[in-house]
Amino acid sequence: MFIGKKLKKKVMSQKPSKEAKALSLFLMAYKSVNPVYKEKSKRINRLWNLVKNNELPVEDYFKELNSMLDSYGGYLEVVEKTVKFYVEKTGEWSLKGEDQYSLDAQQFVSKYSKS
Repeated sequence: MFIGKKLKKKVMSQKPSKEAKALSLFLMAYKSVNPVYKEKSKRINRLWNLVKNNELPVEDYFKELNSMLDSYGGYLEVVEKTVKFYVEKTGEWSLKGEDQYSLDAQQFVSKYSKS
């Protein structure tokens, strides 16, 4: 079942979900460590493009996104691993924002910030 134009427009005009943002940043960070992450990033981006082109139901996209998140330990685990990666690599967490992902990430910043 394909999503209707109104639902598609609503999905496309919204900011990414906290889960989509978490997975995207996680895969972006770790793709330099292991090519598997690069392939997963390509896959999830391809699926999003299919949603944008009305070739895949948005529900199927979110099902795959949540499956990938679960395979890495779930949303909060992915957020924590991403914060840890960037703090260890750069010495700081520079992503700021008021969205739920940014607020969740801030909870882990002090745990991994270098003093």
